[in-house]
Amino acid sequence: MNTRFLLAMTLLSIPVSAPADVTLPSIFSDHMVLQRNAEVTIFGQAKPYETVTVTTSWNDEAPSVLVGRDSRFALKIHTPEAGGPHTLTVQGYNKIVISDILMGEVWLASGQSNMEFSTDWIHNFARDIRAGKMPKSFDPDRAEAQIEEVIAKADHPEIRFFATAQVQSECPQLDARGQWVVCTPETMRHFSLLAYFFGEKLNAALKVPVGLIHSSWGGTPADVWTPKEAMMADPVLAEFAAKRDQNTWGPNAPGVLYNTMIAPVIPYRIAGLIWNQGEENVGQSRGDEVYARLYAAMVKSWREKWGRDFPVLYVQIPPYRYDAGNPKAFRAAVLRDAQRRALAEIPESYMVVASDVAEPENIHPIDKLTVGTRLADWALREVYHADVPVPCGPLYAGMSVEGSSIRVSFQYAEGTLKSADGKPLTGFEIAGADRVFHPATAKIEGGTVLVSAPEVKKPLAVRFAWRDDAMPNLAGGTNLPASTFRTDDWPL
Repeated sequence: MNTRFLLAMTLLSIPVSAPADVTLPSIFSDHMVLQRNAEVTIFGQAKPYETVTVTTSWNDEAPSVLVGRDSRFALKIHTPEAGGPHTLTVQGYNKIVISDILMGEVWLASGQSNMEFSTDWIHNFARDIRAGKMPKSFDPDRAEAQIEEVIAKADHPEIRFFATAQVQSECPQLDARGQWVVCTPETMRHFSLLAYFFGEKLNAALKVPVGLIHSSWGGTPADVWTPKEAMMADPVLAEFAAKRDQNTWGPNAPGVLYNTMIAPVIPYRIAGLIWNQGEENVGQSRGDEVYARLYAAMVKSWREKWGRDFPVLYVQIPPYRYDAGNPKAFRAAVLRDAQRRALAEIPESYMVVASDVAEPENIHPIDKLTVGTRLADWALREVYHADVPVPCGPLYAGMSVEGSSIRVSFQYAEGTLKSADGKPLTGFEIAGADRVFHPATAKIEGGTVLVSAPEVKKPLAVRFAWRDDAMPNLAGGTNLPASTFRTDDWPL
């Protein structure tokens, strides 16, 4: 038989995907949640100059768009109030039907290990505690029993999860591999525990579906989540990137996780961002000192890419003994203070202090319920305007010198300041012109604290909780802990 004929018949028998097929990124799939009562963008790829039409089960609109030369398309549709299930159809030369869609609140959860932390981690820690491989920072039997109770109750059809695959790239990608799943005890077990508690609280309080997009990777600095062009446009951040320690175990080049785990999701409509990261920037080539600038640049760039100034809720890193051999080490305090200062750099941002639920011997505290609830309370208060107390303890607001003392004032004192344990206040230090800090006596007077030390006759500055593992007892009226701060800008 003719060889050319055989080759031609073989080629014809190989199934080939039609180049004209419309394709959607993974973020569009069955069980997804779309932001309720909003204008949302449907985007994907198709053959250049092909017409793509979107129809829905909830209205009579049928918007169309002509695909561009780059094979990419995007069009906007309007979503109804919370509810479902709905269907959405994308029609080009082929048809894609997405079903079991709910309308609700969609939040992006990102960061490093304390965001990635799942219920499996608690079981792993419990095993290591019993084996003597890690300090007993919690009761393993009690913790495992409690988390199994949480898992058993995690049957929430109106909560949906999407987890992006952990990959990195020097170039922005078009798709983040993953799929939407319904919250069940089995799917919840492998999802971000912090994000789950956040979503559970929102779902219960708002009575609407909640979609959680999880994009985090343990041991990653903020640099990898920031678009490279945003870092290179800032001389300080560009210098920081050039000098960064390259001997870390995981991704550390600017933008390599933004490209793969954030960019492909844009411009999927979100209500806001919850963020838990910072540990990997502690002591990393001035990473703690430039963190406020870096984090603000990251948020600004994400908002610009999305075209929306969405609210940002984040967690201050907890106390932990990064340098166990040096009880006076304070690099983590520098970063916590940078996170506090970032509030002034990022409009519509809100921070949770978690020092009261920290485990100084464990960089991954297991109490994600408290932290997730505080994040949800910020959302309920500031985004959804619910009548809930401020979920944050005292934040430094200002100081004034009064003779040999310094009076420190606070935001979020919530009526009055207090000692959380009823004992004298701890964690305050004071210094004069010699810039030598001494342990200080601190007295509460209404919404202020008067700080002094016999060694300092003419004080100039105060520092609070200025140790890696500091867990001081200053709290506000709601008994939430005060944030680390310093009033000086002296070189560290």
